[in-house]
Parts: sequence; structure tokens; C-alpha cells
Amino acid sequence: MPDWSRRLHRYRFRSVWQLEAPPAVVYAVLERAESYPQWWPQVREVTRIDDRSGTARFRSLLPYDLRVVAAERVRDPGSGVLEIAMRGDLAGWARWTVVPGAGGTRAVFEQDVEVRKPLMRRAGLLARPLFRANHALMMRAGRRGLARWLART
Repeated sequence: MPDWSRRLHRYRFRSVWQLEAPPAVVYAVLERAESYPQWWPQVREVTRIDDRSGTARFRSLLPYDLRVVAAERVRDPGSGVLEIAMRGDLAGWARWTVVPGAGGTRAVFEQDVEVRKPLMRRAGLLARPLFRANHALMMRAGRRGLARWLART
């Protein structure tokens, strides 16, 4: 694949969530991926394959689903890091870093992926701003959902 194509279909995201709960509590929720659909509306389905991997289906505002197989790369409660490798409609990695923050926890989500879904690849450059906005909406809803979830526990 040409380098320009890889760059066109590559996305790097970073979101910082301030949450009013202790880091250990936030980490415990984030490490249970199968519960994400209960608090994150755009995470439609998570199915465990084994102790270190599973499948996930996401859908935000735009009318398409993304399906991935996620495999655990790092699970380190001591440093607050959770990291997965992904393949499927997105290929790359995603990482949570959970540390103490003002009033509770600072959870940093980072993602570096290449879009593999054919429809999204065809839309390429023209739809890139929409894809980024769609991701931002998903992250905003996730932060709100997690904050509500933590307030109930």
C-alpha cells in the first residue's frame, strides 16, 4: 500500500476525561470492556472471545458500524494503563491511561488506527472531517456516560 494511502486513512486521537472517582475505581470499570455498552451509547456490543480478546461493534452519529477484534496488549493496574491491539474495520491500537487528577481521576484515551472499512476508505479525504467529528461526539458521550455510571456506584 502506498505511503500516501496509509496516511490518508490513518487517524490519531487523544481525549482527556476528568472524572470524580478514584483512579482504581475508574480503572476497574474501564478494564471490563464487556460492560461498556451499559454506559457508553456508541459501543453497541462487546463479546468476549477469551480472557485477553473480544469483538466490539461501534456506531456513532454517522450511519455505519465499525467492527473490530481487540486483543489485550497491556493491563497494568499499577501504572493505570490498559492497551489493546485492533484488527477489522480499524487496525491499530487504543490505550487508556488512568492517573489521579483534580477531584478524582484523569483518564487519557489515545488511539492510532488505520481505517480498513471499504466504505470509509472510499470516502477518504472528503469525509475525513466528518469522521473526526463523529469520533469527538462518541468520546463526549462516553465521558458523560462513564461519569453517570461512576456516580451510581
